[in-house]
Amino acid sequence: MADEQEFERVRPQLYLITPPKIDPASFAVSLKEALTGGQVACLQLRLKDVSDDDILAAAQALMPICHAYDVAFLINDRPDLALACGADGTHVGQEDAPYEEARQFLGPGYIVGVTCHDSRHLAMEAAEAGADYVAFGAFFPTKTKEPKTSATPDLLQWWAEIMEVPCVAIGGVTVENCTTLLEAGADFLAVAGGVWDHPEGPKAAVAAFNDAIDAHEARFSQN
Repeated sequence: MADEQEFERVRPQLYLITPPKIDPASFAVSLKEALTGGQVACLQLRLKDVSDDDILAAAQALMPICHAYDVAFLINDRPDLALACGADGTHVGQEDAPYEEARQFLGPGYIVGVTCHDSRHLAMEAAEAGADYVAFGAFFPTKTKEPKTSATPDLLQWWAEIMEVPCVAIGGVTVENCTTLLEAGADFLAVAGGVWDHPEGPKAAVAAFNDAIDAHEARFSQN
């Protein structure tokens, strides 16, 4: 449980997720552009229906860019590939490797985050087991993937009030709707299409998200 006297609030940050299919060389250009737009905490490489070699090749192309901007690099679903390529950690879903298995595989020095959908029970279990963050969603309609559950901002508020483990808000997050999630207590905004499909490009999208976060922080500090 969070201790009000010891808990130090941290500015919310962006958590970028790759599209499910990419050409690493061309996406590297988009990634560099995005990371020049403002603060980003991490990039999750989330590729579906591709070979292990394709995932490792993408990691080899993208991870150095992330590290050059002090951005953590995570691999979705695959703690084994995260270890093989030297990534900073992994993100596991409820149908992937269990948290305990991922942690045992990677060890204590790596980031392991867990999808918890809209479940308070799953989130509490993950946090108590030692997860570095829990991810809730989907909060809004999304074209990136078919969401299994729908979450509401009160879930973030509940979590922020009782737990110290950071929470990630995911699912259809855009510059236009992210303030609701920030006000509810999201520590990270997980964004895919809201950055890569932004009409003004990924750099402008990241800048706009950071502006929204800064505006929220300014209001928070006045209260």
